[in-house]
Amino acid sequence: MDFQLASLWELLVDSGPDHVCLVAGDVRHSRRSLDERANQLGHHLMSVGVEAGDRIGILTYNRAEHVEAMLACWKISAVPINLNFRYVADELEYVWRDADLAGTVVERGFTPVVAEVLDRLDDGGRSRSAGRHVVLEDGTEGAADFDAVEYEAAVAAQPTGRNFGRARSEDDTYIIYTGGTTGMPKGVLWRHGDVFFTAMGGGNYFEPISTPEEIAINATEPPMPMNMLATAPLMHAAGQWVAMISLFSGGKSVIYTGRPFDAADVLDLCAAEGSQTLALVGDAMAIPIAEEMERNPRELPGLFAVSNGGAMRSLATRERLAAAFPGKILSDGFGSSETGTVGAGANSSPSEEGAHFTVGPTTAVIDPTTLEPVPVGEHGMVARTGRIPLGYLNETSSESTFRTAADGSRWVLSGDWAVVQDDGRVLLLGRDSSTINTGGEKVYPEEVEAACITHPDVAAVIVTGVPDERWGARVVALVEPVEGATVELADLQEHCRGKIAGYKVPRDLIVGPIQYTNVGKADTAWARTHAREQLGIEETS
Repeated sequence: MDFQLASLWELLVDSGPDHVCLVAGDVRHSRRSLDERANQLGHHLMSVGVEAGDRIGILTYNRAEHVEAMLACWKISAVPINLNFRYVADELEYVWRDADLAGTVVERGFTPVVAEVLDRLDDGGRSRSAGRHVVLEDGTEGAADFDAVEYEAAVAAQPTGRNFGRARSEDDTYIIYTGGTTGMPKGVLWRHGDVFFTAMGGGNYFEPISTPEEIAINATEPPMPMNMLATAPLMHAAGQWVAMISLFSGGKSVIYTGRPFDAADVLDLCAAEGSQTLALVGDAMAIPIAEEMERNPRELPGLFAVSNGGAMRSLATRERLAAAFPGKILSDGFGSSETGTVGAGANSSPSEEGAHFTVGPTTAVIDPTTLEPVPVGEHGMVARTGRIPLGYLNETSSESTFRTAADGSRWVLSGDWAVVQDDGRVLLLGRDSSTINTGGEKVYPEEVEAACITHPDVAAVIVTGVPDERWGARVVALVEPVEGATVELADLQEHCRGKIAGYKVPRDLIVGPIQYTNVGKADTAWARTHAREQLGIEETS
């Protein structure tokens, strides 16, 4: 046996089947019940012709069936593909084609956008094969306008045992879609064995297991069970990896299913389930949590850490959390879909300036040209070697992120500039791109600009980001109107909503001439400074 995700999971199940391992809304799963449901869905997918290596899109909000679907795919050596539930048809079609989806698990409320995409595809009918689309009920009325089967009917018709008859390998593919640093979403191509150790905790977050069989210890006597409350969407790496760290460590994964985010509900859930770690994403979640604890302090005896990943917390928010959760660890995780978990920072001094992280032996701050480590105190780029992804799916530009050094070692460059300090910790300095991280979602200026420029009154546009107390950053459009025309924010927003997801739509509009560089390109550095000046936001170092 090797480190294939479904095989590891089944070892854990068989060694301790009755442990409650997953809580999502009203659903409480033991390892046995979660495994049986995943088995049933796996048998259904095989029965409709899903082959090893086929990719199945999952388009749902947070719910237990999202985890069931991931496990089901891994059991039959298929590949679950995370689909962003905020996508409009154009965005969904791009990922659909890029991943070459063979089917979906989709909530009924999202079936209209799936139907729109299916109408655009010409793949010989594969996308419309009977049973390839499994629909989850979510209270939405109306039939799916394509051939689909109800999730509960699909699983009920199948056996709960395994017997899939397919060879598995730790070389099986795991793909997580991310925006990367520029352009359209990219599928990051991992091997199961690599992502298990690099992003899913390796069976023991502090001392990973050395043989697959060791994971059985986690079934009854886990050395470090991670009972974590995951608030991030499972459609993102942050949500998936927190859930899997909990499961594989022998702990309990509590998935927050509320919509929209409600801090009181999150804290009540944390108390009810005795969660040890509350996992948040940036100030967009941390500020409401701090505010709720200030208004209505709670006893959370099981909680020892409030963790953060996916977006940075501000200094002011860290200070508020420290006051709201006295004696608790405030931890920050640093990583990405391309790198996995790179480093961690536990803020014993919440007021410490900057983002400081302790990194492991496979992480270094390197010169991106020579791929050699830089001296202490000098600027370099954070990179990781060892168990890293194979590259991007269908991407010819993988070599700019995934690099091979002269000695044959492979590196993935994070895009984050940093310095190594005298104490060995890494201090992050900033990103190597203009990507806007708003509430944990990555927004690419080029994509928003492409939507804005189709407005009939927009002659030129630059999109940039400015700091935002709640979301970390927000999207700003600097627009030069067509001669004689005017552009209003509400009108531009309405225009963009039909082309891009809501979180990408500009929140501020600055109207006036666009400035260009001496080679005729839009001056993005000027745009960033000008936007802050016009909005009264002080420049930060």
